[in-house]
Amino acid sequence: MSLPIAVIGAGPVGLAAAAHLLERGLTPLVLEAGPQVGHAVRQWAHVQMFSPWGFTTDRAARALLEATGWKAPPSDEVPTGGDLITRYLEPLARHPAVRPHLRFNTKVVSVGRKDFDKVKTAGRDAQPFALEAIDAGGNRVWIEARAVIDASGTWSTPNPIGSGGLAVPGEDDVSDRIAYGIPDVLGQLRDMYRDKAVMVVGSGHSALNALLELTELQVTAPATRILWATRREQLESAFGGGAADALPERGALGLRAKRAVEDGRIEVLSPFRIAKLARRNDGAVEVEGTLHGNTVRIAADRLIVATGFRPDFGLLREVRLDLDPWLESTRALGPLIDPNLHSCGTVRPHGAKELAHPETDFYIAGMKSYGRAPTFLLATGHEQVRSIAAALAGDHEAAARVELELPQTGVCNATPKVGKALAVAEAAGGCCGGPAPAGADACCVADVEAKAAGESGCGCGPAETESASAVVAGKPRVKVPAGSSGCSGD
Repeated sequence: MSLPIAVIGAGPVGLAAAAHLLERGLTPLVLEAGPQVGHAVRQWAHVQMFSPWGFTTDRAARALLEATGWKAPPSDEVPTGGDLITRYLEPLARHPAVRPHLRFNTKVVSVGRKDFDKVKTAGRDAQPFALEAIDAGGNRVWIEARAVIDASGTWSTPNPIGSGGLAVPGEDDVSDRIAYGIPDVLGQLRDMYRDKAVMVVGSGHSALNALLELTELQVTAPATRILWATRREQLESAFGGGAADALPERGALGLRAKRAVEDGRIEVLSPFRIAKLARRNDGAVEVEGTLHGNTVRIAADRLIVATGFRPDFGLLREVRLDLDPWLESTRALGPLIDPNLHSCGTVRPHGAKELAHPETDFYIAGMKSYGRAPTFLLATGHEQVRSIAAALAGDHEAAARVELELPQTGVCNATPKVGKALAVAEAAGGCCGGPAPAGADACCVADVEAKAAGESGCGCGPAETESASAVVAGKPRVKVPAGSSGCSGD
């Protein structure tokens, strides 16, 4: 009897992987730590996604569902996380072709090769994978698999509050006052936040979501005070592409947040770097940090930390990985998604080749595959597992083929400050580093540099679709000023 292909995680990418494996005649075994499908998604069920249904469901999964009479939601309608579960993930999990391959309350704690530690090479690829897991009763179970797709995501490992990627003194001590991600401030947690001083930390789309939900709470609870702490030097870059964003919900989010700031409903602390947290005698949290180089102390009843997530590699200690040194994606994927680069336009589609590790037949897919990069889109994950399933089936031609067209992300967030430079950049349809020098056949500075390096362009102009090159003027990947990255995903 042939061994199954283990898929870690029964979220949207994990279930899509199962659908593609089944389509290829392969046997998946989906191992989910939670009691239901979409366990992580349920934590943000109240949040509206950026991508409409047309970019949110997987082709192979739709084919399975439609064969049972399931009707796809309107392609241009934008779901919430809860909609994604009830209208798509749960029906997929109930499908008779998928249901037998799901195992819930099974938390994978280690992955390796049977009888082979990480060091041993000879005969390694012939050995099956061995996965250690803990079931609902706390018992350890061992599972063998011919291949592994880790689609476990990053939800359980949020970034701490510190600007340097580390927790700050006192963060653990006041953890009961901190929510990481996007808490349901308009629903179950309303009483926890109403008429309180709430500090939101972060400048990505999750932070904007949290800020806007707090402004809605403010309508019925006017004593609610909203503070926004961000490290960005130029706040304008946090608002994204606006009307130029091809994902309208994402663009609208930035525009709404900008209006709330301009209306004075949100108090901005920028650039603000938190150095210390401490509990006050009244139970509130004293936030100490630097604002424009000066030490300040601000009291907040609650903190919402929306500073992103990072992958957990603890369970992969015995797997041979090849990771990008700072993003923690695969080394091959890093240059394509690095938010330090001027990656206006779309992230280049990628698949099994870019996601492969030295460990044969082992892949990381979905949000976790992007490491610490915040640019993941769900449609990208579907393309990843389509390619991986083809590779595991031996169809290398299909694995290498690109079957995904991502929406344009709109304009780059490296926005010139004011005046004529901004007007010229906006007229060009992009703003990567400011307008190109007069007479240059390019839309912006980054476009000039990319073309000088032999690339077709950086993707900032209205007709371009590719990311900035990983190599500019013959140099390796370089970091640009903080706050210049622009993309964000669901």
